Amino acid sequence: MTFLEELQKQRWDDHRYYHHNRINQSLHLLSACCFVVSYGLVFFHPAAAALIGWLLAMVLRQTGHFFFEPKTYDEVNQASHDYKESVKVGYNLSRKVVLLSIWAATPLALLLSPDLFGVLTPAMDLAGFISNTALVWLFIGIGAVLFRTLHLFRLMGPQSGLVWMTKILTDPFHDIKIYQKAPRYLLKGEMYDNMEDWYDELPIENNV
Repeated sequence: MTFLEELQKQRWDDHRYYHHNRINQSLHLLSACCFVVSYGLVFFHPAAAALIGWLLAMVLRQTGHFFFEPKTYDEVNQASHDYKESVKVGYNLSRKVVLLSIWAATPLALLLSPDLFGVLTPAMDLAGFISNTALVWLFIGIGAVLFRTLHLFRLMGPQSGLVWMTKILTDPFHDIKIYQKAPRYLLKGEMYDNMEDWYDELPIENNV
Protein backbone atom coordinates (compact mmCIF):
# COMPACT_ATOMS: atom_id res chain seq x y z
CA MET A 1 0.00 0.00 0.00
CA THR A 2 1.40 3.40 -0.94
CA PHE A 3 1.59 6.34 1.46
CA LEU A 4 -1.45 8.07 -0.07
CA GLU A 5 -3.47 4.86 -0.17
CA GLU A 6 -2.79 4.22 3.51
CA LEU A 7 -3.63 7.84 4.33
CA GLN A 8 -6.97 7.43 2.57
CA LYS A 9 -7.60 4.17 4.43
CA GLN A 10 -6.82 5.65 7.85
CA ARG A 11 -9.13 8.58 7.10
CA TRP A 12 -11.91 6.27 5.94
CA ASP A 13 -11.60 4.00 8.99
CA ASP A 14 -11.61 6.98 11.33
CA HIS A 15 -14.71 8.43 9.68
CA ARG A 16 -16.76 5.24 9.43
CA TYR A 17 -15.93 4.00 12.92
CA TYR A 18 -15.98 7.23 14.94
CA HIS A 19 -18.11 9.84 13.17
CA HIS A 20 -21.63 8.50 12.73
CA ASN A 21 -23.41 11.19 14.72
CA ARG A 22 -24.21 14.43 12.90
CA ILE A 23 -23.76 16.47 16.08
CA ASN A 24 -20.29 14.99 16.41
CA GLN A 25 -19.60 15.85 12.78
CA SER A 26 -20.86 19.40 13.27
CA LEU A 27 -18.68 19.83 16.34
CA HIS A 28 -15.74 18.53 14.31
CA LEU A 29 -16.50 21.15 11.68
CA LEU A 30 -16.36 23.91 14.30
CA SER A 31 -13.28 22.35 15.84
CA ALA A 32 -11.57 22.20 12.46
CA CYS A 33 -12.21 25.91 11.86
CA CYS A 34 -10.68 26.68 15.27
CA PHE A 35 -7.65 24.53 14.49
CA VAL A 36 -7.10 26.34 11.19
CA VAL A 37 -7.06 29.64 13.09
CA SER A 38 -4.69 28.08 15.61
CA TYR A 39 -2.38 26.93 12.82
CA GLY A 40 -2.30 30.47 11.48
CA LEU A 41 -1.35 31.89 14.88
CA VAL A 42 1.20 29.34 16.05
CA PHE A 43 4.25 31.05 14.50
CA PHE A 44 3.24 34.55 15.63
CA HIS A 45 1.32 34.06 18.89
CA PRO A 46 2.00 30.49 20.09
CA ALA A 47 0.22 30.98 23.42
CA ALA A 48 -2.93 32.23 21.68
CA ALA A 49 -2.69 29.33 19.22
CA ALA A 50 -2.50 26.84 22.09
CA LEU A 51 -5.47 28.40 23.90
CA ILE A 52 -7.63 28.24 20.77
CA GLY A 53 -6.37 24.76 19.94
CA TRP A 54 -7.04 23.25 23.35
CA LEU A 55 -9.89 25.26 24.87
CA LEU A 56 -11.97 25.55 21.71
CA ALA A 57 -10.86 23.05 19.08
CA MET A 58 -10.05 20.10 21.33
CA VAL A 59 -12.96 20.61 23.71
CA LEU A 60 -15.44 20.75 20.81
CA ARG A 61 -13.88 17.71 19.15
CA GLN A 62 -13.72 15.51 22.21
CA THR A 63 -17.19 16.55 23.39
CA GLY A 64 -18.48 15.08 20.14
CA HIS A 65 -16.63 11.82 20.69
CA PHE A 66 -17.38 11.30 24.37
CA PHE A 67 -20.99 12.50 24.58
CA PHE A 68 -22.62 12.11 21.18
CA GLU A 69 -20.95 9.27 19.32
CA PRO A 70 -22.81 5.96 19.98
CA LYS A 71 -20.97 3.29 21.95
CA THR A 72 -23.40 0.53 20.99
CA TYR A 73 -22.89 -2.15 18.35
CA ASP A 74 -22.07 -0.58 14.97
CA GLU A 75 -24.57 -2.10 12.53
CA VAL A 76 -23.15 -0.18 9.56
CA ASN A 77 -19.66 -1.64 9.96
CA GLN A 78 -20.66 -4.81 11.83
CA ALA A 79 -18.25 -4.01 14.67
CA SER A 80 -18.51 -3.66 18.43
CA HIS A 81 -17.32 -0.56 20.25
CA ASP A 82 -14.60 -2.64 21.99
CA TYR A 83 -13.34 -3.89 18.63
CA LYS A 84 -13.16 -0.37 17.22
CA GLU A 85 -11.27 0.82 20.29
CA SER A 86 -8.79 -2.05 19.93
CA VAL A 87 -7.97 -1.32 16.27
CA LYS A 88 -7.92 2.49 16.53
CA VAL A 89 -4.63 3.64 15.01
CA GLY A 90 -4.41 6.93 16.89
CA TYR A 91 -5.74 7.92 20.29
CA ASN A 92 -8.74 5.80 21.26
CA LEU A 93 -11.02 6.95 24.08
CA SER A 94 -8.86 5.37 26.80
CA ARG A 95 -5.72 7.06 25.53
CA LYS A 96 -7.61 10.33 25.18
CA VAL A 97 -8.61 10.18 28.84
CA VAL A 98 -4.93 9.97 29.79
CA LEU A 99 -3.98 12.81 27.43
CA LEU A 100 -6.83 15.06 28.58
CA SER A 101 -5.99 14.35 32.22
CA ILE A 102 -2.42 15.56 31.62
CA TRP A 103 -3.81 18.64 29.87
CA ALA A 104 -6.24 19.41 32.70
CA ALA A 105 -3.53 18.95 35.34
CA THR A 106 -1.24 21.56 33.77
CA PRO A 107 -2.61 24.61 35.66
CA LEU A 108 -2.31 22.75 38.96
CA ALA A 109 1.27 21.73 38.13
CA LEU A 110 2.13 25.39 37.45
CA LEU A 111 0.53 26.47 40.70
CA LEU A 112 2.69 23.97 42.58
CA SER A 113 5.82 24.78 40.56
CA PRO A 114 5.51 28.17 38.79
CA ASP A 115 8.76 27.65 36.88
CA LEU A 116 7.85 24.00 36.08
CA PHE A 117 11.07 22.76 37.70
CA GLY A 118 13.23 25.38 35.99
CA VAL A 119 11.74 25.12 32.48
CA LEU A 120 9.73 28.36 32.49
CA THR A 121 10.08 31.88 33.76
CA PRO A 122 7.65 32.10 36.71
CA ALA A 123 4.53 34.13 35.99
CA MET A 124 4.22 37.46 37.80
CA ASP A 125 0.49 37.94 37.18
CA LEU A 126 -2.61 36.17 35.83
CA ALA A 127 -1.74 36.99 32.22
CA GLY A 128 1.67 35.44 32.67
CA PHE A 129 0.16 32.35 34.29
CA ILE A 130 -2.26 31.90 31.38
CA SER A 131 0.59 32.38 28.89
CA ASN A 132 2.77 29.78 30.65
CA THR A 133 -0.15 27.34 30.81
CA ALA A 134 -0.81 27.80 27.10
CA LEU A 135 2.83 27.21 26.20
CA VAL A 136 2.87 23.98 28.20
CA TRP A 137 -0.34 22.94 26.45
CA LEU A 138 1.32 23.63 23.10
CA PHE A 139 4.20 21.31 23.92
CA ILE A 140 1.80 18.67 25.27
CA GLY A 141 0.02 18.71 21.93
CA ILE A 142 3.26 18.45 19.95
CA GLY A 143 4.54 15.77 22.31
CA ALA A 144 1.34 13.72 22.02
CA VAL A 145 1.61 13.65 18.22
CA LEU A 146 5.31 12.75 18.26
CA PHE A 147 4.89 10.12 20.99
CA ARG A 148 2.11 8.27 19.15
CA THR A 149 3.95 8.56 15.84
CA LEU A 150 7.09 6.95 17.27
CA HIS A 151 4.95 4.34 19.03
CA LEU A 152 3.35 3.47 15.69
CA PHE A 153 6.82 3.15 14.16
CA ARG A 154 7.32 0.23 16.51
CA LEU A 155 3.82 -1.24 16.26
CA MET A 156 3.08 -0.85 12.54
CA GLY A 157 6.20 0.49 10.84
CA PRO A 158 7.52 3.93 9.90
CA GLN A 159 5.12 4.50 7.02
CA SER A 160 2.03 3.91 9.15
CA GLY A 161 3.38 6.26 11.82
CA LEU A 162 4.11 9.00 9.31
CA VAL A 163 0.74 8.46 7.64
CA TRP A 164 -1.04 8.87 10.98
CA MET A 165 0.95 12.03 11.79
CA THR A 166 0.07 13.44 8.36
CA LYS A 167 -3.57 12.56 8.93
CA ILE A 168 -3.67 14.25 12.34
CA LEU A 169 -2.01 17.43 11.10
CA THR A 170 -4.27 17.69 8.04
CA ASP A 171 -7.49 16.58 9.78
CA PRO A 172 -8.77 20.16 10.25
CA PHE A 173 -8.73 20.82 6.50
CA HIS A 174 -10.13 17.39 5.69
CA ASP A 175 -12.88 17.72 8.32
CA ILE A 176 -14.01 21.01 6.81
CA LYS A 177 -14.22 19.28 3.43
CA ILE A 178 -16.25 16.25 4.54
CA TYR A 179 -18.34 17.68 7.39
CA GLN A 180 -19.36 21.03 5.92
CA LYS A 181 -22.85 19.67 5.22
CA ALA A 182 -23.35 18.11 8.67
CA PRO A 183 -25.25 21.11 10.17
CA ARG A 184 -27.60 21.06 7.18
CA TYR A 185 -28.36 17.37 7.75
CA LEU A 186 -29.04 18.10 11.41
CA LEU A 187 -31.53 20.82 10.48
CA LYS A 188 -33.28 18.25 8.31
CA GLY A 189 -33.58 15.96 11.34
CA GLU A 190 -30.95 13.43 10.25
CA MET A 191 -29.03 12.41 13.36
CA TYR A 192 -26.77 9.69 11.92
CA ASP A 193 -24.64 9.31 8.81
CA ASN A 194 -25.26 6.15 6.77
CA MET A 195 -21.68 6.36 5.44
CA GLU A 196 -22.80 6.16 1.80
CA ASP A 197 -21.64 9.48 0.36
CA TRP A 198 -18.28 10.34 1.91
CA TYR A 199 -15.63 9.51 -0.69
CA ASP A 200 -16.01 9.39 -4.47
CA GLU A 201 -13.32 6.74 -4.31
CA LEU A 202 -13.03 4.47 -1.29
CA PRO A 203 -9.77 2.87 -0.14
CA ILE A 204 -8.61 0.08 -2.42
CA GLU A 205 -9.75 -2.92 -0.37
CA ASN A 206 -13.18 -1.37 0.10
CA ASN A 207 -13.53 -0.57 -3.58
CA VAL A 208 -13.35 -4.08 -5.04
